[in-house]
Amino acid sequence: MPIYEYKAFTVKGKNVTNVIEAENVASARQRLRAAQVFPVSIKEVYDSAAKKKSRLTGLFHSFSSKVSSAELALITRQLATLVGAGFPLVSALQTLIPQAYSNRLKQVLSQIKDAIEGGSSFAGALSQYPDIFSDIYINMVKSGESSGTLEIVLNRLADISERQQALSHKIKSAMAYPILMFFVGTLILVFLLTYIVPTITSMFDDMDQVLPLPTIILIGVSDYLKAYWWIFFIAAFVGIIGLKEFIKTEKGRYWYDRVILSLPLVGGLIQKLATGRFARTLGSLLENGVSLMAALDIVKNIVGNRLIADAIDNAAMSVEKGGNLSKPLEESNLFPHISVQMIKVGENSGQLEPMLGKIADIYENEVESTISSMTSMLEPLIILFMAVIVGFIVLAICLPIFEMNMLVG
Repeated sequence: MPIYEYKAFTVKGKNVTNVIEAENVASARQRLRAAQVFPVSIKEVYDSAAKKKSRLTGLFHSFSSKVSSAELALITRQLATLVGAGFPLVSALQTLIPQAYSNRLKQVLSQIKDAIEGGSSFAGALSQYPDIFSDIYINMVKSGESSGTLEIVLNRLADISERQQALSHKIKSAMAYPILMFFVGTLILVFLLTYIVPTITSMFDDMDQVLPLPTIILIGVSDYLKAYWWIFFIAAFVGIIGLKEFIKTEKGRYWYDRVILSLPLVGGLIQKLATGRFARTLGSLLENGVSLMAALDIVKNIVGNRLIADAIDNAAMSVEKGGNLSKPLEESNLFPHISVQMIKVGENSGQLEPMLGKIADIYENEVESTISSMTSMLEPLIILFMAVIVGFIVLAICLPIFEMNMLVG
C-alpha cells in the first residue's frame, strides 16, 4: 500500500509533519480529517505495488531503495535518544519516520512500527529487512530487548556504524589524491605520445641518418598507441568485467583473497583491517549478551576475506568442542601475533570483551597510520614515475637534434 508524507494542522492549530498509509491521496485526506487533522500538502513517498509494474521503474527502485549506512547510524542514534528519554518504542519510531531522508527508510520504519503494534518484537520486525539491517544489528537489538538495555544497545550500534564510517572515509580520502594523480598523469602521457610526439618526430623522417635507440623506441611506442589505443581500453574493460565475474565464483573468490593477502604492504593492511573489524564486532556482540558461537557465526561474514572467514569458522568449531579461541586463530597464521596473544590473555583473565575492544583500537589506528604512510610514499613515486617518462621523451626528441647540430658544425 502506498505511503504518503503530509504536512497538516491539528484542531489546536499545531503544525505537524508525518506519514500515513492509504490506498490513494483521497483516502489519505479522508483518514486525516476523520482524525481531526487538516492536511496542507500530501505527497507519495513509496508505493511498492506501483514500482513493480515496469522494468524501468524497477531499475530506479533498485537504486532508490538503498539506505546509506550514514543515515542508518543517524536514525539509530536518534532512536536511542528517544528511547532513553522515556518514549515508548512505537512512539519513537513514529516520531522518526518524517525525519528519515530516504523514502525507502520511511517505508521500512512505518512497516516496522505496524509490525510491533501487531505484536511482533523489534528484532523480529527488523529481521524482515536483511538488506538494511545486518545480522549484527538484529542480534544486538534482540539481546537488548531481552535484557532491557535497548537504549544502550542502540547507542553501541550507532557507535560501531559511526566508527566504521569514519575509518572508511579516512581511507577513501587518503587514497583519492594519489589515484587522481595517477589517472590524470596517465591521460597526459597518452595525449603526449599520441598527438604531441608524432608532430615533433615527423621532422626526423627527412633526416638521412640513423636515429638514436631512445628515439626509435619513442616513435614506435607513439605509432603503436596512435594506431591501437582503442585496444588498451577494450582490454582494460574486458579484464575488469572478467575479473569481477571470476571473483563471484567460489574458486575465484578464494584465489583473489589469497593473492590480496600475499601482496606486500596491501596484504598487511587488509589483515589489520579484518582483525580490527573482527575484534570490534565480536567484542560488541559479546558485551550485549550474544553467545560466543552465535557471535563467531556472525563475525565470519563481515571480515571481507574468505581465508580469514574460514579461520574464524575453524575457531568456532574448536570452541564448540570445548577448546579456546586463540589457539586455532594462531595456527591459521592469518591474524597478527599480538592480537592472538591479547585474545589469549583475555580468555585466561575472563576479560575477553574489553581486550577485544583494545585490539580493535590498536589495529584501526594502525590501518590509519599505514594508509597515511602509503599515500605519503605514493605521491612522490607517481611524480618520480612521471618525471622519468617525460625525461625519456625529452631525451629521445633532443638526441637527434644534438647529433644533427654536431654534423652541421
